[in-house]
Amino acid sequence: MSELPTGLHEFLAQAGWNDAEIDPIPGDASFRRYFRLTRPNRSGAMLMHAPPPHEDPVPFLDVAAWLTSNGLRAPAILAADPPKGWVLTEDFGNDRMRDWLDLNPGGELGAYEDAIDALVDLHTHNPGPFAPYDLPTYQREADLFTEWYCPAQGLIVDAEGYRSAWSEVLTPLLDRQRPGVTVLRDYHAENIMLLGDPMHRQGQGLIDFQDALVGHPAYDLVSLLQDARRDVSPQLEAAMLARYQERAQADPEFLADYARLGAQRNAKIVGIFTRLYRRDGKPRYLDFIPRVWEAMERDLANPALEPVAQWFDANIPAELRAAFGGTIA
Repeated sequence: MSELPTGLHEFLAQAGWNDAEIDPIPGDASFRRYFRLTRPNRSGAMLMHAPPPHEDPVPFLDVAAWLTSNGLRAPAILAADPPKGWVLTEDFGNDRMRDWLDLNPGGELGAYEDAIDALVDLHTHNPGPFAPYDLPTYQREADLFTEWYCPAQGLIVDAEGYRSAWSEVLTPLLDRQRPGVTVLRDYHAENIMLLGDPMHRQGQGLIDFQDALVGHPAYDLVSLLQDARRDVSPQLEAAMLARYQERAQADPEFLADYARLGAQRNAKIVGIFTRLYRRDGKPRYLDFIPRVWEAMERDLANPALEPVAQWFDANIPAELRAAFGGTIA
């Protein structure tokens, strides 16, 4: 077992869980750590450690409260000590959508339909009291591509032209994302929990939503259907987009905006995964880049992306793009 964080046992004692067995859960791309707690003949819980100054659990608590108040399934908060980074929550179980689909591929269509319907439900609510997904935020995220991926490939690129192209592409959708919807930002198969037993599902539980903003309804569809960690076929992507458009009565520019946000998110992710490797020593994220790059190429083919597509044609060598991002040294 890896070393437990200082203060863990003190927090559990204050929360009344000092008799629990503690099972660390492998982490992901952040400083947060998770532990599953079990007690004899009693229900379990999940313990999150999001230690300042690298992490702040307050946004997680705020978004969880907003989701719960609007009838959506965030985990119930059992205890919290935000200044020390501790949050004790309901345990949603083991059926993460990604893992469940690996074992039950025949359930793919139904699982994605449920995930789409959950977004339709989310988008019927007025947006939460969160910061806007504004142009500076989109630009800052897209810049991760030129800040991390391009240097890793030894490329000297037109960074100002890149920013100008993104401004031209993204500005038209800003009016269409007002008043906006709550955007969870990482709504994908690894952050959706399938609740209840397989024969009597009780909906989908949401996790990893602490970075929520108010933005465009297409963004979380991109997260789900252009998943960096799981293959989603173009046929399933198209079917789920059609389902959302019909049920949410999406506007005529929806598919163009989906491509805009798809390219923006995928450029960001390529930059983040490169950073995780080069700065944080996490090479496993390089394995995901080809999938992300391939989705970005599909987005760039949309006419709405022409300025950005022209920048990629002029600045990213064809041999790297043909290899969907190439090998990063």
